[in-house]
Amino acid sequence: NLGSLLRSGSCAGITGVVLPRHRAAHITPTVTKASAGAVEHLPMALVSGLPAAMMRAKELGVWTVGLDADGEVNIFDLELGNEPVMLVLGAEGKGLSRLTRTRCDIVVSIPLWGPLSSLNVGVAGAMACYEVARHRGQSSIRSD
Repeated sequence: NLGSLLRSGSCAGITGVVLPRHRAAHITPTVTKASAGAVEHLPMALVSGLPAAMMRAKELGVWTVGLDADGEVNIFDLELGNEPVMLVLGAEGKGLSRLTRTRCDIVVSIPLWGPLSSLNVGVAGAMACYEVARHRGQSSIRSD
C-alpha cells in the first residue's frame, strides 16, 4: 500500500511525506520497488508522534485533512483555500486514531456507491491526492 500510494501521490504532485515511527509501514525494499522511484524524489520525515507533527504543521499554516470512512464531509464537497494541505490517512482497516482525528482541521470521506463498504487505504489516499490536485487547478500535470 505505501509504495503504491507514494507512486500515485508523486504523480499527483504531492511535495512530501510524514511517516510515524511506530505502528506504520516504513520504507523497505518492497515499498521502494512498488513506489517506482517515488521514494527517491519525495522528501520524507519520520516522526515519533503523528499528532504532534500535525500540530507543528498547523503552526506553520498547513491545513490538516483527515481521510476516514466516517468523515463528516464528502471529499468531493471539500473546499480548499490556498494554504498547504496535509492529507492524513489511518491504518488499513482501523482508520484514524481518536487523537489523530481530533487534530485534523476536517475529516473527509470518499463516497461509496457500490456494494462494498470500504476502499484500500492506498487507493483512497491516491484518490484524495488527485482530488486535492484537482482543487488546486493542476490540470496541466506533466504527461511525459
